[in-house]
Amino acid sequence: MARKVTIGRELILESALKMLIRDGYSSVNIKTLASEIGCSTQPIVWHFENMDGLRAALFDYARAYAAASAMSATNNAVEGFEAIGAAYVRMAINEPNLFKYLYLGEAPFAQTHSVKDIATGEHNAEMIKNICDQTGLKRQQVIRFIRNTIIYSHGIATLVATGMFTATEKEMMKMINNAADGFLLMEGVDPDKMPKKGKIK
Repeated sequence: MARKVTIGRELILESALKMLIRDGYSSVNIKTLASEIGCSTQPIVWHFENMDGLRAALFDYARAYAAASAMSATNNAVEGFEAIGAAYVRMAINEPNLFKYLYLGEAPFAQTHSVKDIATGEHNAEMIKNICDQTGLKRQQVIRFIRNTIIYSHGIATLVATGMFTATEKEMMKMINNAADGFLLMEGVDPDKMPKKGKIK
């Protein structure tokens, strides 16, 4: 009879993500993870076979965690998009090791994006349409607005995560709001018809 595995996959991934956030990606290996959980290495090997399997699963798990953290409850398209930028910055402030892992090249499976495609992925199609409807801008104008705001927000977050820039969270959220508004105005939105939105806090 096969030995029953009592340490589940979810617990292993939760513990690996906790270690990554607390100590950095380089701290995570099968031996240190087993010590963190308080078990032998056998359950980890049983679920993931080897370190490559664990790395692949952890990458997907960390991305899902970050995506859930960035979700916005608002129905306002522009405000919801700005909230994503704010989530990047909050991660850089509160979980810099995770930010560096996902967005600064530490993850072994991370993909690079060109300036051309940074805002045009299929996952952004509905957001682009909703912002077009809300602002009256054309699709290409909204793509430029999204691209510019992403690059700006990511820049702030990178400086924060690497310790090169410090400010209060409130100050950084205001910077993102002001930049996003500026990018909208640059695309030709009538100042008197700027989207009414609650500012990110």
